[in-house]
Amino acid sequence: MQVAQVYEIVNTMSDEFLGEESVVKEDLSNVVDIGKSIFSATSVDNYVKKLLDVIGRMVFVNEVYRSKMPDILMDSWEYGSCVEKISANLKEAEINESWSLTSGETYNQDEFYGVSVNVTFFNHKVTFEIPCSFAEIQVKESFNSVTQLNSFFSMIQTMIENSMTLKLDALIMRTINNMIGQTLLADAAAFTPEGGTLDYGTASTLKAVNLLYLYNQMYDTNLTAAACLTEPEFIKFTAYIMSLYEDRLTRMSTKFNIAGLERFVEKENMRTVVLSELASAHKIYLQSDVYHDGLVQLPDNYTTVPFWQGNGGDYSFTNDSKIHIEVADADPDSLTGKAEVEISGVLGVMFSKYACGVNQFNRRTTTHYNAKGEFFTNWAKTDANYFNALDENFVVFFVADAPAEDSGVDGE
Repeated sequence: MQVAQVYEIVNTMSDEFLGEESVVKEDLSNVVDIGKSIFSATSVDNYVKKLLDVIGRMVFVNEVYRSKMPDILMDSWEYGSCVEKISANLKEAEINESWSLTSGETYNQDEFYGVSVNVTFFNHKVTFEIPCSFAEIQVKESFNSVTQLNSFFSMIQTMIENSMTLKLDALIMRTINNMIGQTLLADAAAFTPEGGTLDYGTASTLKAVNLLYLYNQMYDTNLTAAACLTEPEFIKFTAYIMSLYEDRLTRMSTKFNIAGLERFVEKENMRTVVLSELASAHKIYLQSDVYHDGLVQLPDNYTTVPFWQGNGGDYSFTNDSKIHIEVADADPDSLTGKAEVEISGVLGVMFSKYACGVNQFNRRTTTHYNAKGEFFTNWAKTDANYFNALDENFVVFFVADAPAEDSGVDGE
């Protein structure tokens, strides 16, 4: 074992802690051990200089990674394939003839009044597996006890579970991202004025809510997307708009789903997911500064995500709030059947639990023993139906700057 004499540096440290010496450059290379990937032949004792160092303790990093994504898991079942979603359309009111009786008229009570329903089938499944082989007798010589051996394999099994959880979290986020893309695609015409180029900064719709556009319109300002999350008045405005939508979605309307059908969402079935940068801005810039912080909070029981698709390596707002995806295009004239959606500035979504979900979720592990090589292999498998229901309520909240040539507000 390497033993370093550090009396000089600890004396300096003491003087710095006590304020008796200015802060100086410290060489910590012999103080803090950053570890080695393998023992060297020089790892011997400090007495006869020939006895190899022996491992006194093994520490297995065996921490379980738990899902951090919004909970959109739904039903599972053993038999059958597809999900059939059925909803009934509202009927129109007719004249109540009880109050308009005319002598000599016949009133028909035998007419049959049918109902109109919408039926949607979801029959698409995605699947993957994570294989890993385990060799026991080959690694026994590296451990001192069966406890250490079991801890080693337990660590590997946890690694597999963590990898599975990470990948399933990514699929859950893609389910939400796809619905964001479908919503923006459905309202794309509103963001291409007079057949021009698509620009999300030019408007705001009821399903694709450009909070920055609405704020600049209301207050006659030129706030930008880059600065909006440090502006308390804008942050307060986001809470105001989202609280309005939390109430609006509970009322029957055709305005908040792509199919334009009569829908509502009870609060217990409402899901709100916001970017953590928005949630943190609310806490730091608003709730910490006001007496009645509950009056400026985001909708109840919201879930946060650090990013929608990825952090880009730097966790910048541009990357955290960005999605860049291809979605299925409902346009029958589409040549590829797909449409590209790219936007940065997505702050949150609010939707019915029936709009996005995971059905027929099935995780399992199969095992095979190889007698010749004396090892066994596990295949951790999963398959599920990740779906978007375009006839259910789903609202996107985002910020996008107005075009440079018209960076102000309408009418300027």
